[in-house]
Amino acid sequence: MIRIDFLGTGNAFTPPGRLHALTLIDEKILIDTPPTLLTQLQRKGMKTSEIEHLLFTHWHADHTFGFPFFMLERKYISDPNGKNNLNIYLRPGGKDKLAELCNIGFPGSLENIGDMADWYEEEKFELPETNWSFERFPVCHTPETDPHGYELTHNTGFKLLHCGDSGPCKEIEERAEHSNIVILEMGMPDIGDFPYHYTPNNVIEFSKKFPKSLILVTHNFASSKNISEGFKIPELPKEVFQLEDGDAIEINQNGEIEIINNS
Repeated sequence: MIRIDFLGTGNAFTPPGRLHALTLIDEKILIDTPPTLLTQLQRKGMKTSEIEHLLFTHWHADHTFGFPFFMLERKYISDPNGKNNLNIYLRPGGKDKLAELCNIGFPGSLENIGDMADWYEEEKFELPETNWSFERFPVCHTPETDPHGYELTHNTGFKLLHCGDSGPCKEIEERAEHSNIVILEMGMPDIGDFPYHYTPNNVIEFSKKFPKSLILVTHNFASSKNISEGFKIPELPKEVFQLEDGDAIEINQNGEIEIINNS
């Protein structure tokens, strides 16, 4: 069985009721390290040492600034003897960026992060001791952050498209046709032109193009449901599921998908 947990579903501003967007696959594969990461793992009842694979999409703060805390907790609390393997997958130059971030945040404490993990810059990779492989692909977001998404393929043939942080782009649409689940960010409301983010209208158009894929919305600009303050959750087609913090997806061996609503 495949399990995908959504430990957070908010955009950079963490709307009321939401922490930063964070996806966990099979309780060992983590996509990005937002500032709220440690709290999110604790709510799940997990330690940083249980994460075996860490994938980065781009370098914005809401996707990376939890990394020094992740490594610090791993080094001094949950894995002080370095017994648990950690594999990090990122774009060229990413290791230096994360090392600098650690040195700024905790100088003298994380000078050896290069030795605390195995680092991989390949665009395609089979994740060791899992049933998953990935292909990384460019997406439409702030260019300076080197934005990419991940097409993750399970050995059963099940395909999960994690679009990172992106607005509409051909690279996503080329892969969506063959994906069982598409995780889209919806970072902005329909109040202007935002080429680097999906808006509700963009999501509606996307769902019309790809009716066979289950579309999951995260990185939401709107407040959590039943919260009166902030932006209201927009109305989207019933085929589109707007995730809440703590929601999960389970896929059985027959490819049947169950959405587990935390609330």
